[in-house]
Amino acid sequence: MDKQAKPGPVLAIHGGAGTLLRSSMSAEKEAEYLQALRRILGAGQAQLELGAAALDVVVEAVRQLEECELFNAGKGAVYTAAATHELDASVMEGRTLKAGAVAGLRRTRNPVLAARAVMEHSGHLMFIGEAADAFAARQGLEQVAPEWFGTPARLEQLQRAQAAQAGVLLDHDGQSGTQSGPIAEGSKFGTVGAVALDAAGHLAAATSTGGMTNKPAGRVGDSPVLGAGCYANDATVAVSCTGTGEAFMRSLAAYDVSAQMEYLGVDAGTAAGRVVHEKLPRLNGRGGLIAVAANGEVSMPFNTEGMYRGNARVGETVVVAIYGDAT
Repeated sequence: MDKQAKPGPVLAIHGGAGTLLRSSMSAEKEAEYLQALRRILGAGQAQLELGAAALDVVVEAVRQLEECELFNAGKGAVYTAAATHELDASVMEGRTLKAGAVAGLRRTRNPVLAARAVMEHSGHLMFIGEAADAFAARQGLEQVAPEWFGTPARLEQLQRAQAAQAGVLLDHDGQSGTQSGPIAEGSKFGTVGAVALDAAGHLAAATSTGGMTNKPAGRVGDSPVLGAGCYANDATVAVSCTGTGEAFMRSLAAYDVSAQMEYLGVDAGTAAGRVVHEKLPRLNGRGGLIAVAANGEVSMPFNTEGMYRGNARVGETVVVAIYGDAT
């Protein structure tokens, strides 16, 4: 995928990573995923062309990913072991290093909007659980019944996981060999995210997730943790991660990309590649990340067999991919 530094606004998004079973995938389902990625990227591309701020663009891209049941964030979030939904999100803008995060939401329709509200209106960085939902409600963000997030497919995943006594399964796990998308739903990391560089040269990142199928209630991964699943700094890079959250937290994966660029002087592709292909595997970390550097370089490495991803530069054709190829 694109690793060249090019000037001008650019948006990159991801919708999760995992193991591929090309032999059993549906061409129709693959097309559905690619179409969703193109649609969201196209909307962000249009925003950037009109001069929108990077923060606005990444938040809107993630909001749209949360509204799409294909991805494990917002509507279509997976179930915990208690058959509930707990949603996490974070945002960060690179100009001031301001950030906001939420964890364990159960009623706020769009967690990424709650994370932004925390950043802009709370004077703090993170809220969790009922207090986070209550804060979001006070900010006028739409609240829904907890069951709104669920879908029959997600409930079936939980039931299969529990029936098989499989323990914690990552994001979309629990299919017991069934396949409902291009990436095997039994081994997919369902975090979503977006990173962007705007016309003013500012960077921003946003990340959101529904967590892991059959996870213990209260478990929090890397998505709302600044420096682990999300990071942005105008001096270096904006990063959003997807994968085994504990490994990304232990390695401060998102910040590590920025730190290597700042202290070693390497480019985004080199830094991101080291994190994904060298550092994370030492911690049994699987997944990937998307990065947009201050000079416009885009890097999207992953150490699984595939990752839903794409990027859109102003004035150029939208590029999307699931495997190692791009269309």
